[in-house]
Amino acid sequence: MTIETFERALPHGITLSCRAAGEAGRPLMVFLHGFPEAAFIWDPLLEWFADPAHGGFRCVAPNLRGFERSSSPQEVDAYRPHLLVQDVAELAKSEAADGRIDTLVAHDWGGAFGWGFANALPQQLGRLVIINSPHPGTFTRELKHNPAQQKASAYMNWLAAPGSEAVLAENDFARLFAMFTMMKAGPDGFGWLAEPVKQRYRDVWSQGLTGACNLYRVTPMKPPVPGRTSADDIPTLPDERLRVQAPTLVLWALDDAALLPGLLDGLEQWVPALEVQKIPGATHWVIHEQPEGIAARIEAFQKKAQ
Repeated sequence: MTIETFERALPHGITLSCRAAGEAGRPLMVFLHGFPEAAFIWDPLLEWFADPAHGGFRCVAPNLRGFERSSSPQEVDAYRPHLLVQDVAELAKSEAADGRIDTLVAHDWGGAFGWGFANALPQQLGRLVIINSPHPGTFTRELKHNPAQQKASAYMNWLAAPGSEAVLAENDFARLFAMFTMMKAGPDGFGWLAEPVKQRYRDVWSQGLTGACNLYRVTPMKPPVPGRTSADDIPTLPDERLRVQAPTLVLWALDDAALLPGLLDGLEQWVPALEVQKIPGATHWVIHEQPEGIAARIEAFQKKAQ
């Protein structure tokens, strides 16, 4: 299956560089990556779900604004969540006349916008799949009250600091590559972090990291910094901004050092049509580690939630 690459100029002035597979006009699946990743992480899933044997979907994975060749505004406010949700909605309209996404699959920061899309545009979504990305309701609770999650998320404040992108780029992106291998994976990242994959990441990161870091700068959802901020500075969203009605599958790799399993507790109060599957022996980078396993879990969920 051939992976298409293209740049899609959207009506609101943002261009997204995308990877895609499958016949145009087929039911749409959209895949949203996280930090410090890019759209290419989804290639095995694009090929899987574009195959008629696995549904024959039109599969599109954009690089989020600020990543790779997508528009990368310099101003921090350009990365507010509702604007990235708008990017996803406009991309869907460019692929499907009704703008409907059959299945939205999202990881890490992509999941933040997946949750937001599902809440804001329920009529345009069939099913939601979230992979190691906290729901804003449980994330707020854990950042306010759970010292373990506060400690695990402390890196967010470092990434939000002025100049973090320059430090990340030092020594052949040494700190970024270290993120892939620090989570109980050993020095080889469970074997997937081979030189060809490293080079793909270098090609992405060398196009700029400011937009990616701006995601951390714009969000108030960061743990308190002693002497500077407090848990009271973290806003609590009203319930109507947290509800997701679409059938939702949450896949959670249990060896994620940054996002702890407590983020799953109480999720059903906002997501009534919820299925949670925990994946032992996998880290935050489970899409790299187990692409076929993730695809099979998503396909089984699609068949149940028709």
